[in-house]
Amino acid sequence: MSEPDLVVRARRVLLGDAIAPASIHISRGRIARIGAFEEAPGDVLDVDDRQVVMPGVVDAHVHINEPGRTEWEGFATATRAAARGGITTVVDMPLNCIPVTTTRDAVRAKDAALREHIHVDVAFWGGVVPGNERELEGMLEEGLPGFKCFLVHSGIDDFVNVTEDDLRRAMPILARHGAVLLVHAEDPESIARAEALLHDADPRAYATFLASRPRVSEDLAIERMVRLSGETACRTHIVHLSSSGGAPLVRDAKRAGVPITAETCPHYLTFAAEEIPAGQTPFKCCPPIRERDNREALWAALRDGTISQVVSDHSPCTPVLKKLETGDFMAAWGGIAGLQLGLSAVWTEASARGFSLLDLSRWTSRETAALARLGDRKGAIAVGRDADLVCFDPDETFTVDAGSIEHRHKVTPWAGRTLRGVVHRTLLRGETIYDGAAVRSPRGERLRVS
Repeated sequence: MSEPDLVVRARRVLLGDAIAPASIHISRGRIARIGAFEEAPGDVLDVDDRQVVMPGVVDAHVHINEPGRTEWEGFATATRAAARGGITTVVDMPLNCIPVTTTRDAVRAKDAALREHIHVDVAFWGGVVPGNERELEGMLEEGLPGFKCFLVHSGIDDFVNVTEDDLRRAMPILARHGAVLLVHAEDPESIARAEALLHDADPRAYATFLASRPRVSEDLAIERMVRLSGETACRTHIVHLSSSGGAPLVRDAKRAGVPITAETCPHYLTFAAEEIPAGQTPFKCCPPIRERDNREALWAALRDGTISQVVSDHSPCTPVLKKLETGDFMAAWGGIAGLQLGLSAVWTEASARGFSLLDLSRWTSRETAALARLGDRKGAIAVGRDADLVCFDPDETFTVDAGSIEHRHKVTPWAGRTLRGVVHRTLLRGETIYDGAAVRSPRGERLRVS
């Protein structure tokens, strides 16, 4: 056997369902062999004993907004933030960019926007909107793993929400090709009824915004998607689940054999509605951060496997759109910026509740890679996979300084918060892209699935 290009050696390596000493032998960007700690020929990177070598994070829910809205975010800044946060693959959402990714031509426009300045690997989700079912197969031929839709207004007028009739046309096409449908599951009628009751309420009060997006709006939408997924056999994924009432619906459907899964996000697992001060619009997202009891129910759903993934739902905008000066929750853009901080944010809360690094990696790497149909390359430290690694100190803490954030804008609810778990190094296909001090030259690629 030829000498590897690099050997990463550590006393603590996350391999499958265990953490053990090992040497990871890397050749041509892939893991060629996993040996004993002592087996380390050639060029060796020794990892500090306090750090755990984990699979690079696969964040399957990121809004990068390029082309077209790079004043909000862009591939260069988003992927720099990802590298610094231990993320080696992001899957970009189909809206907020211009054009939205709902046609084959739009996929190609997004490809052109990459311009060889991505620091991590990038895949794309396509979009399902009314009338574009004839575009779906062409987008699949461009290597997309699946499609996103909204059941409620998306926040931008050029990505229109779908009706049940639209879904009945699109879902059988996706089922035939084994593609997944990602669903923003909120019911527009129940939201409209809730908003109609709030015309005199204080828009600076978080309780006002929370009341405008009740739990029942998610629960009703999830009921609909369970039914449609069962009828069409289309693999369906509920994105950013925030309602504790939705978890039992997903649990029961999975037990009944419906091909449905769900994710949640660090902000739903960390913050609580009761703690959000008036006017603090960086906390606004849709669906909203809910109460403490709801948060703990989401953790219970992670524990029993009902929720299988944790993703950032990084959805930045310009500071002016966050209405920071007025603090108007009802007028502010609904999205939280936190891509760089997700791994540490989740670990901070998970470790306090008795979860392990194995759980953390399963939620943020293995399951997300499988969702994006990248499980043959990403999401695990195993022979034949890409050598995407993160050296993570699970016990070290840091306080979030907005100046250290690589996102284009520094507006985030995590600012000033102390988090547990520090990324010391990120490797993409065996090359260091973040060394603990700086993000190095771009080495990312656009990923395609077949």
